[in-house]
Amino acid sequence: MKNFLDEQLMKSRTVAITGHTRPDGDCVGSCMGLYNYIVENYPEIETDVYLESFAECYKVISRTDEIKKPGDADKVYDLFICLDTSQKERMTENAEKYFDQAKTRINIDHHVSNTGFADIDHVVPDASSSCEVLYDLLDDEKISLAAAEALYIGIICDSGVFKYSSTGEHTMLVSGKLMSKGINTARLIDGVFYEHTYVQARLLGQALLNSQLVLGGRCIYTVVDREMFARFGAGRDDLEGIVEQLRLTKGVEVAILISENENGAVKFSFRSKDIVDVNKVASIYNGGGHIRAAGCTVYDKYEEPLKKFLENIEGQLAANV
Repeated sequence: MKNFLDEQLMKSRTVAITGHTRPDGDCVGSCMGLYNYIVENYPEIETDVYLESFAECYKVISRTDEIKKPGDADKVYDLFICLDTSQKERMTENAEKYFDQAKTRINIDHHVSNTGFADIDHVVPDASSSCEVLYDLLDDEKISLAAAEALYIGIICDSGVFKYSSTGEHTMLVSGKLMSKGINTARLIDGVFYEHTYVQARLLGQALLNSQLVLGGRCIYTVVDREMFARFGAGRDDLEGIVEQLRLTKGVEVAILISENENGAVKFSFRSKDIVDVNKVASIYNGGGHIRAAGCTVYDKYEEPLKKFLENIEGQLAANV
């Protein structure tokens, strides 16, 4: 499978790239890593990358100013590549029509819940990130510093700077190869993983103050409602890092971030440490992700879904006593 992506690129004159809705570091990193790779090595290919808005910290990645939003005009691409997206329905808003019309469609991902929705599905659930999966499909000699930085950002974001259970020997090998391109690792790690804006810091502080310990201290959750977003002048991008901070609470196995969308939908984000499979928890409401990190969206008030999630978590904890 090493060279199938380059083989597809060599047969294409037009290429589109996209990821999932509400893009995170791995989504932006994989999409922009591939975009930079194509632009620099295949200048004859007309390439478009489509992504929704994302956190300011990811704009350190080269060429993010060239990202487009799907338009109304019909456009048929020779090749459409979807990255870090477990389900077709989670694709960048309005990009699905381009995916459907494309001559060849590729799905590159690492989510165990991936539904296999393309002509070519390349999913590696054991990988730390989609950026790690993508690296193995690229020619290392053709990866520039710009592409390497994008891929490295995706890896550190989805691996928690190499501390999550998905981090393996191959993750470190790939990261070392990317570092050899001249990456300033300290700057990237601080900038995209640890630094917060003042708005993010205030929102995080209030979210922690509002948090609740349940299930005998084994689970913690907090709610960020629309009133909190308005009070701090925050957006959804400012939620970055909250659920991870909750997960770090001593004695906690599962952390849950509950956040309200403007359309009334409620987003649940789950993280676990060692025992609970949160992919199974999220699947109760047709969500998914990974064993230790998953999410779902519920079009209802959060109380009843939360009750069901906690029952599932409690059952998993009891089964592992």
